[in-house]
Amino acid sequence: MVIDESQAKAGKVVGFTYLFALVPAIFAEFYVRANLIVFDNAAQTALNIVGHQRLFRLGTASNLIVFAVDVALITALYVVLKPVNSRLALLAAAWGLIETTILVVVTLNDLDVLRILGGAHYLQAFQVSQLQALARLSVSAHDTTYNVALVFAGLRSTTFCYLWFRSGYIPRVLAAWGVLASFLMGAFAFSFIIFPGLARAVPVEIYGGPIFVFELTMGFWLLFKRLRPSGVTGR
Repeated sequence: MVIDESQAKAGKVVGFTYLFALVPAIFAEFYVRANLIVFDNAAQTALNIVGHQRLFRLGTASNLIVFAVDVALITALYVVLKPVNSRLALLAAAWGLIETTILVVVTLNDLDVLRILGGAHYLQAFQVSQLQALARLSVSAHDTTYNVALVFAGLRSTTFCYLWFRSGYIPRVLAAWGVLASFLMGAFAFSFIIFPGLARAVPVEIYGGPIFVFELTMGFWLLFKRLRPSGVTGR
């Protein structure tokens, strides 16, 4: 299968978006939340967010950037891999758009935290401890909703990586690693929904590390290498 110009350009877009999205994602999820959210202390979490509201808003804005970039990534992946199997590529893209829609809801939950702790006049009907508890509830909703999104992210990424493997456009070892890493991410996210205590027992490096390595490697490979022609006949 010959690589046409639109696929070649879309491949570069995939590489760029993989790398570009990593920085704001890490900043929002691992720097901002790690510094502001105290797992078992709603009062301290509320004080942290109120005292560092700009940082919290920067984290929320960074996530919005990531979600916007994800739409470009999903579209570019579809363009590259549609000739391999159009039905599977469309299914993966649909799962990806559901994932991104759910993640936008995460952002709305985060903005609710700021609204609850904003000191508006109508909030005087609640005690301070009640507002802190409500804010912590919205913060917890971020984690729960994110896990739901990661289930669809796992489905999307596993399917696209299978198409990469089948296409031969990239080294099959890299594509196989992507399939494994994507499945691992989605499977753990699904298990956290059923067994919520498991999320506190399993470090993020176990299920997030492999997909991070894949996306980082894939980003550089697609930016600096050409997609390889394949003998696969698309459907």
